[in-house]
Amino acid sequence: MEAVLTHLRTAIERGDYAIGDKLPSEAELCRTLEVSRPVLREALRALQTMGLTVSRTGRGTFVVAGAVEDPTFGDYAASDLLEVRRHVEIPVAGYAAVRRTAEDLDHLTHLLERMERETDTTSWVALDTLFHLAVARAARNPVFRRVIEEIRDALARQSAFLNELGDRREQSNREHRAIVEALTDGSEPDAVAAMSHHLDRVQTTLTDIVRPARTVPGAGA
Repeated sequence: MEAVLTHLRTAIERGDYAIGDKLPSEAELCRTLEVSRPVLREALRALQTMGLTVSRTGRGTFVVAGAVEDPTFGDYAASDLLEVRRHVEIPVAGYAAVRRTAEDLDHLTHLLERMERETDTTSWVALDTLFHLAVARAARNPVFRRVIEEIRDALARQSAFLNELGDRREQSNREHRAIVEALTDGSEPDAVAAMSHHLDRVQTTLTDIVRPARTVPGAGA
């Protein structure tokens, strides 16, 4: 899927498909790229998330931008989502460290262990969303929990995007374990630092996907 996405994204960015152009049909792309329809559809969904294309029912997929600016996850742009996550989830982790109960810790540890065993991306993403919601619940403030519930769908979409294109799963598991360890220790500073690091890595991976490093002409290997 990543190879198909890279091929189509590169074609759009170099102008092979201009803004307003319709991409070839799924059947034609499958034949040309020699991939299955499910693989192609994953790549087409990623193009749409990146803001490069839009799918119009019964008409096909059309190019709407020549370069990636700010991916959209559900109703929210990536930059807006991350800004809110920093203002909410970092202090939430700190509150959770001093307010969590033994039951909260058991639930978070159970979720973490399931995530570390999970190999299916869809199942892992569902657990990831539950993990962040459980941290918010451990903060013992229903407003924080409601905010996370409001952006739950966007979090899941972002998580799937980062895992499919950024291979984030194992790294994210390690970051989640650091968060749980800080909550277990009851350390507010460590919990804040662990969640900050987690969101820093989310931003870095997202940036790497959206603005991949370009090869400088004439540069050495």
